[in-house]
Amino acid sequence: MTRWSVGVVIPARDEEDHLCACLDSVRLAADRVERRGDRVEVVVVADSCRDSTVAVAESIVRGWGAVLAVEIGSAGAARAAGVRAYLARHDHALEETWLASTDADTVVPETWIDHQLGLARLGVAGVAGVVAVDSFTDHPAHVPARWAGLYDGPLDDPHPHIHGANLGLRADAYLAVGGWAALEQGEDRRLWAELQDAGYPVASPRSIVVTTSGRAQSRVRGGFADSLNVLGEAS
Repeated sequence: MTRWSVGVVIPARDEEDHLCACLDSVRLAADRVERRGDRVEVVVVADSCRDSTVAVAESIVRGWGAVLAVEIGSAGAARAAGVRAYLARHDHALEETWLASTDADTVVPETWIDHQLGLARLGVAGVAGVVAVDSFTDHPAHVPARWAGLYDGPLDDPHPHIHGANLGLRADAYLAVGGWAALEQGEDRRLWAELQDAGYPVASPRSIVVTTSGRAQSRVRGGFADSLNVLGEAS
């Protein structure tokens, strides 16, 4: 059975309050696949941080990852920098290297990496899961129902949602389509479209679910929080 090298890239901007929970969840997911021989390393890309994000990240990932401090101001460019840093540290075959992406305000399930690699072993080059929201407290009362309406469906059915907080790609396919674009937002949808346009096999199962913050203030314009705010604009 193929032993995969997995790089988990996490961009973070002033995320000292959420990063511990995120990295703890990624560590559990990594432990699960490392027990059978896969290798996992995390790269936290601290972009334009003015809080203790770097110190928090360094204290947690020491020995199983790296922290990259940058002043980019772009989620796409930050993700791309994290991938470059990870690939520069490894000489594993690109066809057996998996690049998983999540966000610093997100918690992944223990099966997160395992499920992605299961699809990778079947020949899938890209996996897009879905997101749940930890709390809708900051939003109008009608938002949870609207959100559920967008994401409901049989677990095995594909879905149309693409989130950088729950994405995985095989490294050779990622490089072939040019990788993450230097965009402040929408980099995830663009990369996914390029992967599909190039003819790579992809999967978008509803069964791979991460939980992200329901905060109303987005770290970047057009980010996830802004998407929730749009749902709350009309009653």
